Amino acid sequence: MPKKLLIIIIVAWAIPLAAIAKEKVVKTDSTHTHAHHADSIYQGTNIKLDLGATALTLGTTKAHLQHYEIAVNCRLKNRFYPTLEVGYAGSLPATTNDPTRGTITLGDSIAYRGQGGFFRVGCDLNPLKKHPESPHALLIGLRLGTSIQSVQHTLLNTQYSLLTTTSADCWGEIVAGCQVEVCKGFTMGWMGRFKCLFTRQAEGLPANEYKPIYIPGFGRRDNIAWGLDYYIGVNF
Repeated sequence: MPKKLLIIIIVAWAIPLAAIAKEKVVKTDSTHTHAHHADSIYQGTNIKLDLGATALTLGTTKAHLQHYEIAVNCRLKNRFYPTLEVGYAGSLPATTNDPTRGTITLGDSIAYRGQGGFFRVGCDLNPLKKHPESPHALLIGLRLGTSIQSVQHTLLNTQYSLLTTTSADCWGEIVAGCQVEVCKGFTMGWMGRFKCLFTRQAEGLPANEYKPIYIPGFGRRDNIAWGLDYYIGVNF
């Protein structure tokens, strides 16, 4: 990954943490930043766009794969954040100048191209108790994710030269991050993800039953994976 891109990502993730650390007193009178009453159950919705995963996917795969994602969460009782995340990921289309763009390989035996959608559902908890009414929040939570994609595998040195299939996968995540209101109505934040794949590939499968190398919303097929997101969003 280019050093400049890495520096930009680190600075972007540091901004929300600095905002939380800087806040010392949160006002709860009529100047409160939330339009919803502090004692109500529902206290607003946040819609956010993930810029971090898009940049990391392009950078770590040398622009062979793409990843786009949006998320929605609701703030309940200043503490709970039910969350839905949806997106699209997979191979970038090949071009005349670069016919191999969007292709990733596993050793010298399998070449992968594929794309599809994914979604995750879950809930985050804000553990901050000193000022729960603050527009800022630390978030710890769980996700259940699933994806479905159209896949083309080129299997070298076997009787199966090209396979086109549809594949579905499922996984779980433990997440931690923050969501900060940088100015009235606008937020930014980051989220780290620890992922565990449930649909693992059995040993000794024939070549025509290989699972995809890459899973939209999860990443490269491993039993365990990680992810980092950086969001910008809007409160309603």
